[in-house]
Amino acid sequence: MTTTASVQPTEIKKEAEGLRVTWTDGHVGLYPYRYLRAHCQCAACVDEWSRKVLVQVERIPETITPVDIRPVGRYAVHFEWSDGHGTGIYGFSLLRRLCPCERCAPGGPVYPADPADQAPPTPQLR
Repeated sequence: MTTTASVQPTEIKKEAEGLRVTWTDGHVGLYPYRYLRAHCQCAACVDEWSRKVLVQVERIPETITPVDIRPVGRYAVHFEWSDGHGTGIYGFSLLRRLCPCERCAPGGPVYPADPADQAPPTPQLR
């Protein structure tokens, strides 16, 4: 079995309906732009200590697109989004895990939980 850590993209292509990524194992994933933006892992979108999702998916425009896509070394891509956001990077292993195709996500793409639905962590008394 191929692990996501060992699989690299051979092609990343911006298309009207989303980002098309072809992987070294032959798999092809089409990532809707709003779905990618909703899964940004930067500190403004996900609390770096609690991992609580901070981005509000309903505030991401349906028509969001990447204004610029740049490689980050040989391990990630960086997006500048049409909503002005541009602080996150998407590691290749994250991209592969996020693949929303029917084979990888039989129920379809899953968006992050609404921050309002997440209960704050219960403090531990010691």
